[in-house]
Amino acid sequence: MTDITAVVRAEHPDIVLTETVTHDRSSKVRSVSEAGTDPTSGKFFYHIESSDFQQFEDGLRNDSTIGEFERVIETRDDEAIYSFEYTDEAKILSPVISSANGVILDMENDGSAWILTVWMPDRTDLVHLWDYAQQNGIDIDLLRVNEYASLGNTDAGLTDSQREALLVAFETGYFEEPRNATLSDVAADLDISQPAASGLLRRGIKRLIISSLRDDSETPD
Repeated sequence: MTDITAVVRAEHPDIVLTETVTHDRSSKVRSVSEAGTDPTSGKFFYHIESSDFQQFEDGLRNDSTIGEFERVIETRDDEAIYSFEYTDEAKILSPVISSANGVILDMENDGSAWILTVWMPDRTDLVHLWDYAQQNGIDIDLLRVNEYASLGNTDAGLTDSQREALLVAFETGYFEEPRNATLSDVAADLDISQPAASGLLRRGIKRLIISSLRDDSETPD
């Protein structure tokens, strides 16, 4: 079996947060994959950049895909972490990917479209995402795909500790939505602190993303 990292572009007005980023054209939205959330809370965390958070939140209030939201913390004047609860109207790609045993490594908006970096156990598993897109009228394009031997021995530049952390997180359901495990659970299985586990996951995910975007002749940072 050859697992893959794929970069996908998806666009539909009902993909979660699309109405908001369309309302606030200055906004840049990126999922916070390593956030240590309660797997039963139904809250999803995103890093937001905006020149006008009032306009961004006006968009949220009129976004049919968002129920509750909270500005959790402002990291800088134009950056903040938000938590969101989705409505039933939202088209959410992550459960489709999770059901195929895949993981969204990164998700950010490109205007009103979304760029997702996805890990899948096999290239053929992408068909589940394409089937969902076709059934729901979502425009979807495959921008790039890299193949590996497996997550356990990929040459994506992972350290042994990063690889182990990613495998533990994957096997415990940390990457599923809603999550079946917390960051605390992953840290306990690794017998390390939560900050250390978060750092390993964050750096490991970054390595996989860099590997999926770079040319084969380049070396990851």
